[in-house]
Amino acid sequence: MTPAARLQATLDLMHEVDRVARPADAVVSAWFRTRRHIGDRDRGHICDLLYALLRHHARIVWWLAKHGRPDVPRNRLLAWLALDGGKTPDQVHRLFTGGKCAPAVLMDHERALLVKLHGCPIDHPAMPDDVRFECPSWALDHLRRRFHDSFGREMAALLTAAPLDLRVNPLKSTREAMLRALRDLGLKAEASRMAPYGLRVKERPSLASLPMLKSGEVEIQDEGSQLVAMLVDARPGERVVDFCAGAGGKTLAIAAQMANKGHVMACDVSDGRLKRAAERFRRAGLHNIETRPLTSETDRWVKRHKGSFDRVLVDAPCSGTGTWRRNPDARWRPLGAGLEHLLSLQASILASAARLVKPGGRLVYATCSMLPQENEEQAATFLAAHPAFQVVPLREAAPQLNGSAHPDYLSLTPARHDTDGFFAAVMQREAAPAPG
Repeated sequence: MTPAARLQATLDLMHEVDRVARPADAVVSAWFRTRRHIGDRDRGHICDLLYALLRHHARIVWWLAKHGRPDVPRNRLLAWLALDGGKTPDQVHRLFTGGKCAPAVLMDHERALLVKLHGCPIDHPAMPDDVRFECPSWALDHLRRRFHDSFGREMAALLTAAPLDLRVNPLKSTREAMLRALRDLGLKAEASRMAPYGLRVKERPSLASLPMLKSGEVEIQDEGSQLVAMLVDARPGERVVDFCAGAGGKTLAIAAQMANKGHVMACDVSDGRLKRAAERFRRAGLHNIETRPLTSETDRWVKRHKGSFDRVLVDAPCSGTGTWRRNPDARWRPLGAGLEHLLSLQASILASAARLVKPGGRLVYATCSMLPQENEEQAATFLAAHPAFQVVPLREAAPQLNGSAHPDYLSLTPARHDTDGFFAAVMQREAAPAPG
């Protein structure tokens, strides 16, 4: 594709992302599936530009508003080319030719916008903090309270592109073998710093070009997510529940820990997600997983299986603030019924799932959030109401992990750990009293 054709393709994709009420990554995947003629290299260029626009959305829109221009995809693209791309009006004019597969010719008011923005930095002293930090106003004060002096550094880290992290399936391969295989493909890959089965690829290859993904030898999973699954510490032969299994990434890691022995129950309120996850389980060669759709967190199944499981993971629905560098559009999507409703739901899910833990068993509460209310404060509220559970400090649960932002819990952030933002509290139920 020519540079102009890439710009037009990006513009088409921007319209689709704006139009469809789904996460951008899902929209992008669906869009490219209907355009198989676009090669891997061009896809990479288009995706890089689209995600740059999403990561800088608030500041681009601020500049448009400053000059009285509406927030529409074409204006956002033009503004970005002038602000961060540093292109002159004439350079942009040569790309917007109106020719085959090229964007329509610039109108006079668009050239005027480019003239006004030429030479301007993306940041401006008059920008309010929510714009400058690309942080929605509802989360701004919460994240300031969380990070204090590190707030600016963490917000800057959230504006970088997330790396491609993989988890090796130990039932099918080894980390050393997968490192060699990735390097044989010409990719720069290295072992993850903390996760024992993790790999980090320094480039953004087409996923279709990775045969080890198709064979189930590796799975895509952020290093922080891998560590959460590790804290479950599932053993072969145990009975384990992943209570909010979703797409099944942590379920896969847990089942592999158990060497395909024992029983893993993957639960979720979305039957569709569980069906898609089941395909991943089969591809990975895992046969110790059963899926169970739930009507809600208080489904009758929970009561019937009270005290039946050695390990229970609650990867609770959350604000997703820890995933913003990976899903930059998520910042600006409505937070459902709001943060207070989400906190109430988390508490209800955790309390209900805790009933499944047998005496002496382990409960792991996790989120991909960096808000204290969803993490430390949620765990503290649960522990105060459930004295049968006690915290297992991180130094005991995983002595090999160092550098957590909290002394007792796993607390990961993009700037400090170069992972998504994750939280996990490991709790243990008191053992049953000895007979007699």
